[in-house]
Amino acid sequence: MSNLIVHLKNVKIFQAKNLILEKVNLKISKGEFTYLIGKTGSGKSSLLKTLYAALPLTEGEGKVGEFNLKSLNRKTIPLLRRQLGIVFQDFNLLSDRNVEENLKFVLKATGWKDAADIHKRVTEVLEQVDLKTKARKFPHELSGGEQQRVVIARALLNRPDIILADEPTGNLDPETADDILLLLRKLAQQNDTAVLFATHDYRILENFPARIIRCLNGKVVSEEELEL
Repeated sequence: MSNLIVHLKNVKIFQAKNLILEKVNLKISKGEFTYLIGKTGSGKSSLLKTLYAALPLTEGEGKVGEFNLKSLNRKTIPLLRRQLGIVFQDFNLLSDRNVEENLKFVLKATGWKDAADIHKRVTEVLEQVDLKTKARKFPHELSGGEQQRVVIARALLNRPDIILADEPTGNLDPETADDILLLLRKLAQQNDTAVLFATHDYRILENFPARIIRCLNGKVVSEEELEL
């Protein structure tokens, strides 16, 4: 069993018919924490959308876990997404349900049936993000940082191989942003889950160094390549 969770080879990424990124070669291993950086409009979100199959892969080769991105269909896309945790800048929590019900909703939607198993898993992920005491709170009763922790808990529910985080600290103040970043790094280590963390907050990169890949001039380059 390979340790590679993401493997893209000579990939071209399109939005409609517009070429956004080309010659994309990317490898991400189990448990690896990687920053994805680049200016707004440089293709970061398009790359993430390709990985969770919101954009189809038409040119090049790509695998996420055991899934070949080129041969996905309506049946296999939901199975791929169960292996991914996705964390957006906008929390997208269900405002009419409390934290626990938000999480239970996702488990039921992804095929969990047993009430005891569902309750146990919700408790586990809330513990991992230090929100065990907030299970009965509604999203509007939580701070921005707490809401993002709920989103991370939601991303962890199905024990993903990789978490794709698209500007997850974009709406948060610097101190809260640091807390969220450190939480994701800790979870990557504890759960052996890869994290691809898209950001344009260079303060974070300086304070918490890790591997960096960059969307630049229509390509995806690693910092190692830039230094050569």
